[in-house]
Amino acid sequence: MGKRILIDPITRIEGHLRIEVEVENGKVKDAWSSGQMFRGIEVMLRGRDPRDAHHFVQRSCGVCTYIHALSSVRAVEAACNITIPENARLIRNLLHGAQYQHDHIVHFYHLHALDWVDIVSALSADPVKTAKLSENVSGRPGTAAYFKTVKAKLSTFVNSGQLGPFNNAYWGHPAYNLPAEANLMAAAHYLEAIKLQAKAARMHAIFGGKNPHPQSLVVGGVTAVGDLTPERIDEFVGIWKETKAFVEEVYIPDLLAVASFYKDWGAIGGNNDTYLCYGDFPRAGMDDDLLYPAGVLEGNLIPKPVDVSQITEDVTRGWYEAGDALHPSVGETNPIKGEVEYDTEDKYSWMKAPRYKGKSTEVGPLARNLVAYTSGHKDVKKLIDHVLKTLGVGTDALFSTLGRTAARGIETVVVGNAMEGWVNELKSNIASGNKKTYQPWTMPDKGEGYGLNDVPRGALGHWINIDGGKIKNYQYVVPSTWNLGPSDGKNQKGPVENSLIGTPIADPKQPLEVLRTVHSYDPCIACAVHVIDPHTNETYKVKVI
Repeated sequence: MGKRILIDPITRIEGHLRIEVEVENGKVKDAWSSGQMFRGIEVMLRGRDPRDAHHFVQRSCGVCTYIHALSSVRAVEAACNITIPENARLIRNLLHGAQYQHDHIVHFYHLHALDWVDIVSALSADPVKTAKLSENVSGRPGTAAYFKTVKAKLSTFVNSGQLGPFNNAYWGHPAYNLPAEANLMAAAHYLEAIKLQAKAARMHAIFGGKNPHPQSLVVGGVTAVGDLTPERIDEFVGIWKETKAFVEEVYIPDLLAVASFYKDWGAIGGNNDTYLCYGDFPRAGMDDDLLYPAGVLEGNLIPKPVDVSQITEDVTRGWYEAGDALHPSVGETNPIKGEVEYDTEDKYSWMKAPRYKGKSTEVGPLARNLVAYTSGHKDVKKLIDHVLKTLGVGTDALFSTLGRTAARGIETVVVGNAMEGWVNELKSNIASGNKKTYQPWTMPDKGEGYGLNDVPRGALGHWINIDGGKIKNYQYVVPSTWNLGPSDGKNQKGPVENSLIGTPIADPKQPLEVLRTVHSYDPCIACAVHVIDPHTNETYKVKVI
């Protein structure tokens, strides 16, 4: 038996995640992913007005706010047979696009970059050489004086013994490959990205009222008709342009520069053979004409339509009462009463195990781009081919930790470019006198529906059953549940567990390599597990050991 390594909690994510691996002969032999808190929002929604559901579900998390609300209103609209106006479609696309721009920049720089960038190493960098490197790599090069200032800031952190935002990492680890100058350049862009992401978040507030938890989404459309003025649209466009420029001039060059030193990770962190995406960003109404197409890859590179009826959630290894693997439309959320025991041979997570046709399935940017690439999406294919050619690697490198990270950058460009078209469509409609953003409707006595949404972290679905004009049952399956869920009744590992097996570990006391693959999925465990007692509304306190 190999050596067991426990990382609890995983930092630089949203929520509480515990990862345990077994290392033998310098590689991960087995892995277990455990969500450490219970989400009970589905239970809270029973008996409530369906029009209120999106206000509750977007509070599953402080990051994934808008996207839960979007899936929820889509579910109610499907159950009530509502078609939203074109302007509502466009505004929803713009808000969703803003989420992509913001989330992927934050993920690369503030959640994932420190797995590849050694901040302390940057203190030995030559600012003059760093400026030359930046000139060769970035579309926004800095001067030697600028990098000298950044270096001084980093030195202040380190000398004080308080690394501040750069805490919780394994500085000096042998798996870090970047030269000191590349580390300094990346650290400088890390600090720039902190300022930019605050601006990017304002895009939601312009048409959404505020961020987090935008308030303009309603069943039937959006309430942002008062914001359809030249001034408000210009404000949105200004931030979008600034964000888009940062993506093209800094984020993508940094991504390629860092990846060039870690090409071996193009063969590490691969998953199984099933990838799924619901697709999103409707281009001509709420039909199948989507910017990112829906599809599933099952053991080959031939995309097939997604059959939503084939989705189930297995609770065998989760802390739930025993039951069959159920479709979300009839799903149950029945947590075990009393104390639960963490046992990797039995039950070890608050997350369920979603399956497609009974198979462990990866969702997210990699799945989305693989489906688009194999579907012949021109823009996606061009960007992926460019990345592969620049790095000098083959298509096999896509199925890896490196490929998963690169996929985020690729789609940030694709979505960012598409936002210009949606703004122009919106302007054209307004110029022609069309400012309609809401479709009146009547609540039926009964109805069933689901709302699908492909969000920055992957495939998100909400299912609702209405009876007597109230919510009879509500379930949602989130990307991090798909990717970080536990084994199932057939002992099939979840995607992140599969991805960790075979990962080389240089130092078991500093399992940096584990963090690289886990972070490549951008876990958001607050969406997958959220704690509240449905009877007393008491929030539980959980002690991390």
